Order: sequence, then C-alpha cells, then structure tokens
Amino acid sequence: MAICCRRSVASRFPESKFKLFEHKTILNRNSRPQVHTYPHRRLTKAMTKGRLEAFSDGVIAILITIMVLELKVPQGAGWEALRPLLPVFLSYVLSFVFLGIYWNNHHHMLHAASRVSGRILWANLHLLFWLSLIPFVTGWMGENHAAPLPTAVYGVVLLLAGLAYLILEKSIMALEGANSRLAAAVGKDTKAKLSLALYVVAIPLAFGYQWAADAVYVSVALMWLVPDRRIEMKLNK
Repeated sequence: MAICCRRSVASRFPESKFKLFEHKTILNRNSRPQVHTYPHRRLTKAMTKGRLEAFSDGVIAILITIMVLELKVPQGAGWEALRPLLPVFLSYVLSFVFLGIYWNNHHHMLHAASRVSGRILWANLHLLFWLSLIPFVTGWMGENHAAPLPTAVYGVVLLLAGLAYLILEKSIMALEGANSRLAAAVGKDTKAKLSLALYVVAIPLAFGYQWAADAVYVSVALMWLVPDRRIEMKLNK
C-alpha cells in the first residue's frame, strides 16, 4: 500500500518538482510569522476639532445651568419678594452674556481652524477652568450686593478668562501659520487687548467705586455683543 502511494506521488510530481515542493513545505513550517511595520507618518493622523468643540459646548452649557439653579425662588407672591433677588438676577444676566460671548467667539475661532494639537487642547482646558469659576463669583457678588472684594474677584476671573482666550487664539495661529484664515481675520486683536485693559482698570475701582467697576464690566459685555464678523468674512471668501 505504501509502495503504491509513493509511485502515484512520483508519477504526478517529477523528482525535481517533488524536491522543490518538499523544500518549500519545510520553509513554510519553519518560517516565523512576518511582522509588518508601517512608517510612523501613516499611523499618525491629524487630531480633529470635533470632540474639542463638543466638549467645550457641553461645559459652557453646564455652567449656564449651574448659574440658573443658583437663582432662589422668592418667598412671596408680590413685587417686594423680588427686590432682594434683584442683585443676584442682575449678576446672573451679566455672567450669562459673558458666557454667551465666549461660546460664540469660541465657535467661530474653532471653525476657522483646520486641526488641533496637544498644546491647543491644554490651552482650551485652561480657558474652561477660568470660565468654570464664573458661577461661583457670580453668586458671591450677587449675594453680597456687589461688595468690594467679590466685585474685584469677579473682575480677576474675567481678566484671566480673557488672557486664557488669547493664549488659545495664539496657539491655534501658531499651528495654522501666519497666513492662516484666523490670523488674517484677527490681526492685532485690538478689541481683546482693550477688554483686558478695562478689566485691569475695573479691579482696583471695585474697592472704592463698585458701581464704576460694574459699569466697566457692562461696557465690555456691550462691546462684544456687537457682532464681530471678521472671521465670518474671511471664511466666506
């Protein structure tokens, strides 16, 4: 039986072909599995901005929710019951406007960017940190009827949030390049620098003239409420 099998195999495969087939079979059994390596540039993809924008939108929405939950229900049904809550409500309105301004400008700035980096992610977290303190200083200033220290601390948080926004803006322009759409739209960004200067003026004013410091905060908010179409104009071109 074994002799017949050998003859049948030999008849189908000549001696040279049979040895070659046997040699390939041995190599295939003894060979190690191949490990395919790819260049690093193929594995590394540019980080997209979608998750960054969605995360930032969610944080700002939560901050607004926290502020509105801090508004207490008046203990009464008349106008006199609303009077003690008026400072808290006014501080809430001002902070709501500021958060809305940051959300709007943040959306336009990321829309002008094509990609993000690790530096931009940390700069964005830095901005969100200072924005997360706005509900705290809003409640503190409102509950104490715009007392000097809470009013000054409110201005410090706004100042540091403005600085953080500028850092984020510079980080995006550094990644995109000097000829990017954001750099062309922002330019020297005189409006943002003027806002920081007004905050610096308002902080010491809070210890002697609280109403003047509040007026400065309101003026900055009104200045940014005017639609800033610089980025939109560059994107539409």
